[in-house]
Amino acid sequence: MDAELLPLRKRITNNFKLCGFLIRSENSTYLAEQLLPFDAAERDKWLTVITENLQGQKLATPHVERAALEKAINELNRVGLDEGETVFALIDAFTVPRYRYNNRVKKFELDTQPRQLLTAPRMKSDYMQQRYAMLLQKTLRHDLFAPAVIQDGVGAEAQAKKFKLQFAENLLATSAMKEAVVLGLLTQLKEGKFYVEDPTGCVQLDLSGARFHAGFFCEGCFVLAEGKYSNGVLKVDGLGFPPAEPATSSRAFFGTANTWGGESAKLLKYSPRLQELERTNTETTIVFLSDVRLDLPVVMDKLRQLFVGYDSCPPQAIVLMGPFTASTRNHHELRHHLDALGGLAAGCEQLKKQTDLILVPSSEDPTAPNILPRAPIPECLAAGLLKAWPRTQLATNPCRLQYCTQQIVVCRLDLMAKFCRNTLHFPEDTAQIEQHFARTIVCQGHLVPIHPIAMPVHWDYDPALWLYPLPDLIVMGDSCQSFSSSQHGCTVLNTGSFVKSKFAFKVYIPATRTIEDSEIPDDME
Repeated sequence: MDAELLPLRKRITNNFKLCGFLIRSENSTYLAEQLLPFDAAERDKWLTVITENLQGQKLATPHVERAALEKAINELNRVGLDEGETVFALIDAFTVPRYRYNNRVKKFELDTQPRQLLTAPRMKSDYMQQRYAMLLQKTLRHDLFAPAVIQDGVGAEAQAKKFKLQFAENLLATSAMKEAVVLGLLTQLKEGKFYVEDPTGCVQLDLSGARFHAGFFCEGCFVLAEGKYSNGVLKVDGLGFPPAEPATSSRAFFGTANTWGGESAKLLKYSPRLQELERTNTETTIVFLSDVRLDLPVVMDKLRQLFVGYDSCPPQAIVLMGPFTASTRNHHELRHHLDALGGLAAGCEQLKKQTDLILVPSSEDPTAPNILPRAPIPECLAAGLLKAWPRTQLATNPCRLQYCTQQIVVCRLDLMAKFCRNTLHFPEDTAQIEQHFARTIVCQGHLVPIHPIAMPVHWDYDPALWLYPLPDLIVMGDSCQSFSSSQHGCTVLNTGSFVKSKFAFKVYIPATRTIEDSEIPDDME
């Protein structure tokens, strides 16, 4: 292999010089590795096209950096696609666009104000108000709350019962109301006393006779409280979530704007070319593993078997979620484990050329605090892995994936335990607990609809945690038992723990939108 690389590197260097470019040895090696699978004639053709692309980029200096090369190669891989269209992309949580709902025009508008981690104090309430506005507008459109329409002389009273949504100020302005439905934040303003709060005020709740609908009702989530209001207290008959809405209905209020993130100005859901690629690429798969402890020798053995097994049929991506080492260990030990991870793929050349290795950190991994969205693993710790497997990508937690027209959210968080510890009412049918989990995050339109004390969030980057419009797939890396559940056209998948589940993992097939359970057996050679 090295014998082929050396003359190819020289040819690349000479070709770049003729075009007025200079390229460092590590970058020429990277480009040579990309061109190696082609024959000599094809290499010359692609080399010419790449240098033409670099000239079109109008680089500031004659030195060609790795980023410029990657951009040129990515654009070549998009043959037949429009500007900004990509077959597969990883989207950083800190680059997810933020939209605000304009009540006057009944549409979402892009917020272009700069964002920062240490933001203004007003954002503490602003991000919750934006989440409330998102839930309110879709609740008001729901059949239960939309104004009744008289059709063919049939009065509203003869049709299905409608509810009128009240605001807290409406209740506070009267002494009694027989039927009241309020949408607001479930919060405990006084010890042992719960309230429902919206931008107009807060109303105390009496939950002694409440009937809880499906889901986990935690402090910090938004609820629909139905009951009788009297003397400043809403005696709740039923407590439920804001209704979920199919993604096709939600996207109508964004137009063609790219709400998902990435390079494209338009949402790739509407790309006919990507729709065709998605339909025809029936062999494409994406592999998900969670709780991948690189400091355990048995895990490294199983990962080696996984890489070798997939070398003959490389997936689009392999997503590894942390924690990658025990939290009590020295953080710098992770660098050695990541170097060893790169060594596991030795000899798996097809896998390294065709598959993206994506690392999603947990709260126990260095070096960011336990606040979502969480920054990726520092490049300095993964330098060896990046060199051994150039297609490695260090992701934020959560992160977004885009495969053709499909939208995938990936999050590593033990959320089931947080729900169970913080819920006001534990679901009675525990056999369907995964349905309650999925319903909670789908109806809330948010990954962590719980109190900030239980899971802190960067106020300015809260939209990165939104699940609105609903994606096609939500992948949770929770250490509880694995499951999958579909809600309103969205699949919620929990991978389970790779270590605790006897090395089981999940395989997603985008062409059929199906999930396969896979496992590395003990007797595998």
